[in-house]
Amino acid sequence: MPAPADRTLRRAPLGFRRWSRAHTEPAGTLAMARRVAGDLKDGLSGPRVPAAARDLRRLLGTEAAVGLGDLSGRLQWAGHPAAETTAVALVDEVLHTETRRGKPPLTAVPLHVHTELAGVLVVAGPVGTAALREVTGWVEDALERGRLESSAEQAAQAELRALRAQISPHFVYNALTVIAALVRSDPDRARELMLDFADHARYSLAGHTEYTTVADEFHAIETYLTLQRAMLGDRLRIQVRVAPEVLAVAIPHLVLQPLVENAVRHGIEPHGKAGLVQVRGEAEGTDLVISVDDDGVGMDPATAEAILAGRGDDNSVGLTNVDRRLRTVYGPWFGLVVETAEDAGTRVVVRVPLFQPGVMP
Repeated sequence: MPAPADRTLRRAPLGFRRWSRAHTEPAGTLAMARRVAGDLKDGLSGPRVPAAARDLRRLLGTEAAVGLGDLSGRLQWAGHPAAETTAVALVDEVLHTETRRGKPPLTAVPLHVHTELAGVLVVAGPVGTAALREVTGWVEDALERGRLESSAEQAAQAELRALRAQISPHFVYNALTVIAALVRSDPDRARELMLDFADHARYSLAGHTEYTTVADEFHAIETYLTLQRAMLGDRLRIQVRVAPEVLAVAIPHLVLQPLVENAVRHGIEPHGKAGLVQVRGEAEGTDLVISVDDDGVGMDPATAEAILAGRGDDNSVGLTNVDRRLRTVYGPWFGLVVETAEDAGTRVVVRVPLFQPGVMP
C-alpha cells in the first residue's frame, strides 16, 4: 500500500503545488477525472491507457513523467523518464511484492482493485507523497468502475452464449451424420461412437459444480477427439498422455475442451492436410502443467495476444474465457501461455498449482 504522507515535509515539490492548484479549478479537474475513468474502462491493457497517462501527468505537472503498467509489466508512458531501466526494475519488484518501491524522483506504486493486484503506477519527477496518494486512489477507482461495467457485460454475454451453444452445432451435426452413416455398414462402431457422443454431451451440458478433476477433464477430451477422429479420418492424429499422479488434481470445469477444440477447428481443419494434436498433463514441482499442441496453421502472435486480452472475435471466446477463469481462481500469475506463429502450429500451456485452497471437485 502507498506509504503515509511525510508530515515533516515543509516545502512541497513542484508536482504537488500543481496538484493543489488543480483543486482551484474544479470544472477542469472533474472533466479530467471523467476522461481518465473512460480511458481506463478496458483496464491497463486497453487502447486508451496512454491518454489516461497524459491526463495524470497534467495533474502532477509537466516536469513529471507518468507510466501505467498492466500485470505483464509493460509500461505506457506520458513524458520521458530519465531512468526508464530503473523504472522497469521497480515495476518488477512491485508486481512480485505488491508494495510500493522507490522514492522521489522515481516511485512505483501497486494498483489494487478489490484487494487484487491490477497493475502499477510509476511517477518520475518531483511529486509529493500526498499527490501520489491521491492519483493512485483516482486510478484505482477508475479501474474498479471499469471492471464492474465489464463484468456485467461479460456475464450477460456468457449467459447468452451458453444458452445458444454449449456444444458447437457444427460439431453435433457432423458427429451425428457420421454415426448415422455407420449404422448399417458398421453397427458396432456406430454404437461405440453414439456412447462417446452421449458421454461427451453429458459432461458438457449436464449440471456440474465449479470444479472437477484432471481425470474427468482428460476423459472428456478423449471422447471429443474420438468423435473428431471419426469425422476427419486420417487427417487427424491424436496423442494424449497424462501422468497418473495428477489425475486427482482439482481444476475448473471445462478448461481443456475449449483448448482442444481450438486446436482441431482452427489449427488442423483449415490446414487441408493431416495434422497432429498432442495433449499432455504432468507435475512440475508444485505446479500442474497441461499443454495442447497442434501442427496446424498457427496464427500471428499479435492475434494471440489480442485474444488473451479479450479483443478477439466471437470464435476466440473459448480461449479468453479459460484464461480469465484461471486468473480469477488462481491469481494474476497463472493463466494461459500461447506459443504460435503463422504456418508453425500452436501450443497452449495451462500452469496452475497442484493444490489451491477452495478448489475442490
